[in-house]
Parts: sequence; C-alpha cells; structure tokens
Amino acid sequence: MSPSTSPQAPVSAAPAVKGGRYSVLPQLAGNGYIPLGLFARVPLAMLTIGVLTMVTFVSNSYAIGGFAAGSIGLGAAVGAPVVGYLADRLGQKRVLLVAAVVNALLVGTVVFLAYTLLPENGARVTDGATVVVLITALLAGGSSPQVGPLSRVRWMALSKKLPAKEQGPMVDTALSLEGTADEVTFVLGPALVGLLASLVAPWLPLVLAAAMTAILVTLFALHPTSELVNAKSAIGSIVGNAGYVSKERPNWLLVAVPVAGMVCMGTFFGSAQTALTAFTGVHGSVDQAGLMYAIMGASSAVTALSVAYWPATFSNAWRWVLTGGLMAAGSLAFLAPSTLGQMVWVLLLVGLPVGPAMVTIFSVGSVVAPPQWMGTVMTVLASGIVGGTALGSALSGALAQSSGYHAAFIVPIAATTALFLLGIVAAVVLRRQLARVH
Repeated sequence: MSPSTSPQAPVSAAPAVKGGRYSVLPQLAGNGYIPLGLFARVPLAMLTIGVLTMVTFVSNSYAIGGFAAGSIGLGAAVGAPVVGYLADRLGQKRVLLVAAVVNALLVGTVVFLAYTLLPENGARVTDGATVVVLITALLAGGSSPQVGPLSRVRWMALSKKLPAKEQGPMVDTALSLEGTADEVTFVLGPALVGLLASLVAPWLPLVLAAAMTAILVTLFALHPTSELVNAKSAIGSIVGNAGYVSKERPNWLLVAVPVAGMVCMGTFFGSAQTALTAFTGVHGSVDQAGLMYAIMGASSAVTALSVAYWPATFSNAWRWVLTGGLMAAGSLAFLAPSTLGQMVWVLLLVGLPVGPAMVTIFSVGSVVAPPQWMGTVMTVLASGIVGGTALGSALSGALAQSSGYHAAFIVPIAATTALFLLGIVAAVVLRRQLARVH
C-alpha cells in the first residue's frame, strides 16, 4: 500500500501536482480515494428502493411498502444535517465510524423484523407490527452515512493546499466528479436491487447494502483525507472543518437559496420518475421505468464531468441561470412523446443540463457556508434533494392517478421553472458571495 493511500499516512501538506484537471485529483487525495468514495455511497442509493421492494413482497401490500420507503426518505432528510453537524463538531472520522456500524445494524434489523412480523401481522399500516418496522426504517434512514456531502467537504479542504489561482478550478473539477458519482450511484443502486431481488431474494440487496456500509464507509472514515477535517492548525484554527466552533455563523437566509434549489432538483427527480412510471405503464410496462430513467441519469453524469472545463469567467450564478433555463425548456418536451422510443430521445436531451445544475448548486452552497459549517450545509443540501424527491413523487403520483401521465409531467415542468427563477434570485442576491468562487 502506497503512502498516499495508507490509513496511517497523512496527506502531503504541499503536494506537487501536475497533469490535466481530473488527473490532479488522485495526486491530491490518493489513488484509492475516488473509487472508495464512489462505492461507499452505493448502499444509500440501494436503501429506499430495496426497502420498498422487500416490504412490498413480504407484506403483499403496496401501501406498507410505500410507507416503509417513505420512512427511509424522511429519516434521511432529517438525519443528514444531524450527521453533518456532528461531523463539523466532532470530526468526520468518529461520526462516520459510528454511523457505519449503527446503520448496518439497523438495516439488518429492518430485514429481520420485516420477515418476522409482516407476513402474518402486517395486513394494515396501523398494525403494531407494521409500526415497528416503519420506525426501524425511519431510524435506518436517519443514520445513513453521508459519504457524498462529506466527500465534497474533503475536496474543499484539499483545494486549500493549492495556490490560490488553482483552488477555484480544482473545486469545480472535484464537484463535477462528485456530481457524476452521485448520478452513477443513482443508476447503479436501483439496478443492483432489481437484479438481486429478482434473481435471488428481496432480502439480499439490503443485506449486501448493510455489509457494504460496514466495510466501505469504515474505510472511507479511516482514509487519510479525514485528517484534513479533523486536525487543528498551528494558529488555532483548522485545516478543514471540524473540532473548532467558529464565531462566524452561516447566514441561513443565504443558505436557504441553494437549499431551495436542491428541493427543486429533488422535486424534478421524484416527479419525473413517477410520471415516467405512469408513461411506461401506458406505452409499455411499468417495470421499464427504471431503465428509462437511467437514460437521463447517464446523459446527466457525462455532462457533469464537463463542468471542470467551463471557463472560470462564467460565474456560478449565471451557470445556475443557464442550466435551470435549459432544464425548464427541456422539461416541456416530456409532453410530446407517444412511444417509448420517442421518450428515450427526450430523456437524453433533458438529462444534459441536470448534472451541471447539481454541481453548480453544490458550489453555491460551498461559498455561502463558513468552512467550519461546511459539513452541515452540504448535508442540508443533500436533504433538500431527498425532501424534494418525496414531494415530487407525491404530487406527480396524485396527478397521474387522477388525470393521467400528461398531468403528472406538469410537476417536473413546474419544478424546473422554479429552479430557473431561483437562479435569477441567486445571481442578484448572492452576487458578492458567488464572485469568490473564481
């Protein structure tokens, strides 16, 4: 094991980096960090759909399965900022080590309780057995290790080791990579659940997710980059974001702008997936919805990588306006297709600005948050996506049930329009703060 990847070896204080944008990242963080950060977040992407699949199968009730999946989402939305806050105060290493063990045990408990209590007793949502499963699912969601947001915090700490003129481009590159990693796991996680549940058993995806959490999140917690957000510097401040309570508090009114943007992004995701399910139910079969949705994720992941090469003079405020406007315009195309083949092209088109939009909003969040609150703000942004996804799914599902899939597609159109308007607000209200990025 090389010094750059050994858990005992500190990251170099002044690394000599060279090469292209993305080749610089492993030189700063170590060769194993990027794949570790990618696979350590896969269990979280498996959790909601895994619980939905397993509980629905065991209880023979779509309602109970939906409530269980909703409990996971609600727990994650509430618990993520708590994990981020604790990481800011106590350090990522300790918080992630505890979260890895607790979450793995709770996910395993959900599986055990579901198979033990629901087959005979889970006939109604109000049954005591069902309530126990739902509460355990809520706790499992709340204890989810927030690898993606906390990885972004580490990259921001790593950027401080570079000359000032290189820090902005490096953050753009790292956040582009993180956005792509999120998109990949959003596709990979549900695909793994579907494959394992259909070929073996519905409990297997969740057992695998628990094992991956226990092993991979522990390795992520022990990675040398965690020291960047734990250790105090010689002047009494910190290198990264933890162990020191800053006198500078976040301006939560400013933070609310990117959080609202992430709620819009989540609403778009949840409503598009639900409306797409209704669309495939009419023009194909509902089990094709996941594959169709993955098409949009694929185009989004590719364009997220491109943000690293966007000109530094193109500020994050106007990037938000551009990507939000393109998403709003593209979402109108959801109303046009009448066949699955036509929808494939629409999904490819609509997905193009999605990845850059997510990267941009995370960048905005990194600017409005003081360094010692970075983990909290990053996880609040992630919670915005989770909460928005639940909102979008509920709204779109109700419209699909009552008025058909065309009505359901109104929700992602409205969400992207709101995202575009928020971009204009960001360009005006956050102009001074966003100018610091470059």
